Amino acid sequence: MQAVLLAGGLGTRLRSVVSDRPKPMALIEEKPFMEYVVMELRKHGVTEIIFAVGYKGSMVEEYFKNGSEWGIRVSYAYEEELLGTAGAIKNAGQKVTEDRFLVLNADTFYQIDYTRLMTLSEERGLDMALVLREVPDVSRYGQAVLEDGWLTAFDEKTEEKRRGTINGGVYLMNRSLLDAIPKGKVSLEHDMIPKWLSGGKKLGGFVNDGYFIDIGIPEDYYRFMDDVKKGTVII
Repeated sequence: MQAVLLAGGLGTRLRSVVSDRPKPMALIEEKPFMEYVVMELRKHGVTEIIFAVGYKGSMVEEYFKNGSEWGIRVSYAYEEELLGTAGAIKNAGQKVTEDRFLVLNADTFYQIDYTRLMTLSEERGLDMALVLREVPDVSRYGQAVLEDGWLTAFDEKTEEKRRGTINGGVYLMNRSLLDAIPKGKVSLEHDMIPKWLSGGKKLGGFVNDGYFIDIGIPEDYYRFMDDVKKGTVII
């Protein structure tokens, strides 16, 4: 199984505490955060990772090299300019050789049953399978809605403060979707997924309640540090 790790963002909100490296390379117990993501993927059968890199991307390549130290194969897709999430996937997609591949944000750590994601995709013939997560106040985000495992709404704004489900940022994509992404800066969340949904593509998924963290802000970066020290996160 191949996976594309989106690691090309600037990480401006974390720069007050991590200024010398890309956000996914922020150190946790002397290891880059992204190493925890890589090891979690390897544990679930991912054998090849394509790093979609931009800002200081050479630091990622210098660390992970060809991936042999972690028992995986690694390649790199560099962005000369910021391409957005879908643009980065299209750029990295030149190195995708399998019919289906995973896409994840390199600055989030999410413990997921990937077998369930693959089984759902196969059984329903999905073009894309997504992982959602539940939050206490969906008004802070664009909500994503599943009905019997089928995605019916995505990036939908609401002012009502209530529990709900949002995008978890983990996707199992059919390679054929790459052709539909235009060149240049394109958002997967705001442009392509809503377009595919309204255009009749088969999109589905499930809500996952496993451990999740996004180290985009200092408070959550420090919280992940504590969780690793306490053994909440075990690799």
